[in-house]
Amino acid sequence: MASVEPPLQRPGRHVAIAGLRGGADESSSIPSSQGTTPEWAEGKLAQLTALTFEQSLPWLRHVRTHGVMQFISIFHRSGGVRDDTLLWGDEIEYMLVQLDANKRSVCLSLRGEQVLQELQDKESTHARRDGFGEAASWHPEYAGWMLEGTPRNPYGGFTTDLRRVEQNMRLRRTRIASSLRAGEAVLTMPAFPLLGVGDFCTPSPEQGNAISRSNSLPDSIITANPRFLALTRNIRHRRGSKVDIRVPMLREPYTSPDELAKGIQMDAMGYGMGCCCLQVTFQARDVDESRHLYDHLAVLSPVLLAATAATPVLHGRLASTDVRWNTISSSVDDRTPAERGESATSHDYLSAEQIEYLAGGGKSRLPKSRYDSISLYLAHCSGCHDKYNDLNPPIHKESFRLLHAAGIDTALARHVAHLFVRDPLVIHKERIELNDALETDHFENLQSTNWQTVRWKPPPKRKPNAPHIGWRVEFRSMEVQLTDFENAAYTVFVVLVSRVILAFDLNLYIPLSKVDENMERAHAGDAVNRCKFYFRKHLAPPQERVGDPDGFEEMSVSEIMSGKGDYFPGLIPLIFAYLDAIQCDAETYEQMRIYLDFIRRRASGELQTAAQWMRSFIRKHDDYRHDSKLPPAVAHDLVQACIDIAEGRRHEPRLLGENRISPLRVDDAWDVPLKARRKTILREERDALLARYVQRSSH
Repeated sequence: MASVEPPLQRPGRHVAIAGLRGGADESSSIPSSQGTTPEWAEGKLAQLTALTFEQSLPWLRHVRTHGVMQFISIFHRSGGVRDDTLLWGDEIEYMLVQLDANKRSVCLSLRGEQVLQELQDKESTHARRDGFGEAASWHPEYAGWMLEGTPRNPYGGFTTDLRRVEQNMRLRRTRIASSLRAGEAVLTMPAFPLLGVGDFCTPSPEQGNAISRSNSLPDSIITANPRFLALTRNIRHRRGSKVDIRVPMLREPYTSPDELAKGIQMDAMGYGMGCCCLQVTFQARDVDESRHLYDHLAVLSPVLLAATAATPVLHGRLASTDVRWNTISSSVDDRTPAERGESATSHDYLSAEQIEYLAGGGKSRLPKSRYDSISLYLAHCSGCHDKYNDLNPPIHKESFRLLHAAGIDTALARHVAHLFVRDPLVIHKERIELNDALETDHFENLQSTNWQTVRWKPPPKRKPNAPHIGWRVEFRSMEVQLTDFENAAYTVFVVLVSRVILAFDLNLYIPLSKVDENMERAHAGDAVNRCKFYFRKHLAPPQERVGDPDGFEEMSVSEIMSGKGDYFPGLIPLIFAYLDAIQCDAETYEQMRIYLDFIRRRASGELQTAAQWMRSFIRKHDDYRHDSKLPPAVAHDLVQACIDIAEGRRHEPRLLGENRISPLRVDDAWDVPLKARRKTILREERDALLARYVQRSSH
C-alpha cells in the first residue's frame, strides 16, 4: 500500500482492467452549505408572496419559457468549464420521536423547527470554522418532525475523505441528540410506523386540513414554511383532488379480507414527503462527465433501492412492499385525471377554461408522477440513445424548439423539455419578471420539483464571495439506514462505484424500460433476495467474440455486487481492483474492506435488510396479533430497538454482522473553545477553583 494518500482518479487516467473483462461469455446538492441551499430553505423567501395555483395560471407559460431561457444562459455561461475537482457529500433526513417507556407509547415530536434553530445557532458559536475537524449544516424539511443534516464542507477527491463520512454522520447524530429533551430521540428510519394513526405526534397538533384536505394528517404537521404549504395546496389544486396513495397490505394469518382488499390508503403529501432518505451528490469534472454519470447511476438506482430496503410498515399496517419510493411518488402526483390516463375528467378546483392554461392543456398523457425514475438518458452517445432510450417520454415541444435553436444538443434539449412538460408549482409574486442572464428561479422552479432517482444539476447562480460550484449529479433512490455505519457504507459505495465507472470506462447501459421494470421489482418484499434485476453482462468490450456484446440478463443483487460466471466481475471486485490500482492507503483500504464486506453479505442474504429485520421483530413480538396491524406497544418497542441499535446500546448480528456501534455520547457533541478573554470566568468561580486545586495538590 502507498504511504502517500492517492487521489480518487478520473478519466484521462484510465486504469486498465483487462484482467477483469472475463472470457468469451463475458454510482440536495453538494452539501448545501456550499452555496446551493435553496433560498426558501433558509427563510429568505419567507416574506415573499406565494401565489395560489389559480393566481399562477396566467404565469405558467411565462415561467416555463423563461425557465428555458435561464437554462440556456447557464449552459452557455458554464458549459465550457473543465477540470473541476471532485467534491461530494451526503444528505440525511432525520426524524424526532418521543417515547414513554411506562405507557409503552411512541409518537413523533413536532419540535423539528426548534431543534433546527438550536443546531444552527450552536454551529455558529460552538463549531470549528478553521477547516479542521468535522462540522455540520442543518436545514428544514417538509414535516415538523424532520430536519436535514449535511457535512458543512464537502468531501474531496482523496482516499482519506472516504473515512470522514461515518465520523461526520456520527457527529450529526450526536449533536441532534444533545439538543433533545428527556424522552426524545433522533431516528434514521424512512417512515414512522404509526404516522396518521391515533395520537401519532406531540404536542397535539392544531386540527384543520384546509391545505391538504387529509382525513388523517392535520395541516399543522407541515413545517411552517411558505414553500411547503404552497406545494401541498397547489399539488392538490392542479391534480383536481387530494392525493391518493395506495400500497398493498401484507397478508398475515389473521388479516381481515376486507382490509387486505382495501390495502393501505393514505391521503396526504405528508405520508410521502414526511419520509426520510439518504442522498449523495457529486461534482463532476465537466458537463460531459456529469451527463455520463447521470446515465450510469440511474441504472444502479433500483438495485441500491432494493439493497437498502427499510420501509415494511406504513400508516400502522404491514406492507407487502419494503421501500418508500412509490409512496412518495403518489404523495406529490399532481397529474390531472386525463394526464393519468383515467376516463374521468372531472376537476374539483379548475374550470375547463382554467385547465387550458396547464401544460398540454392538462390533457396530454404523462406516464409518470413528478417523483419517479428517469425517462431519458442524457450523455453524448447517439448509439446509446437509439438503442436504450426506449420509453418515448413526452417532451414540451415549444421548450425543445427554443433549446435546439439556442444550440443545445438534441439529447440535452430532450431532457430539459421532458422536465418542462410539468407546470411550476410555486410562483412568488415578487419573483416573476427576472433577468434571464442573471437569475435561475424559473428554471429551478421546474428542475427542483422533478424528483427523480437521479437528478442532473447545472451550476447554481453564483453568489458574492461564494465558492465555485460546477456540474453535479445527485443519487436519490437509497433508503436511509438505522445506523451511521450502514449509511456511510452505502454512501462510500456509491462514490467508489462512480469512480470505477469513470476510471475503468465502464458501460452499464440497458434499455430504460428495463430500468423501470427493475424499479417495480425493487418494491417487492425481500426484493434483495427474491428478485432478479436486469443488468448488463459485459461492462467492458469482451476480449473474445460473444453473441451480443451489449446483452443484458437478469441477475440477483448478490451477483451484481459480487460477480457472475466468468463474464461479469461484479461491482465490489471492481472497486477492490480500483483501490489496488490507485494504491489506496492501508487505513482507508481496511475501512473500505469492512464496508464492502458488509454490503456483500447483505446482498447475499447473509445479513438482513432493515425491512427484513423490522418485519421479523414485529412478527416475533408477543403483542402482535398477526393481523397486519401494528399495536402501539409493538411500535414503541420497535422504535426503541432501532434507536438502541443506532446509539450502540443493542447489537443485532442479523442486521450488522460483527460490526458494532460505539455507544453514543452527547457530552462531546460540540467543540470546547479555549477561553482566554479577561473575566470569562467570574472572580468567585475562579477563587473556588483555585482553592479546590490547591487542596488537591497538597494531598
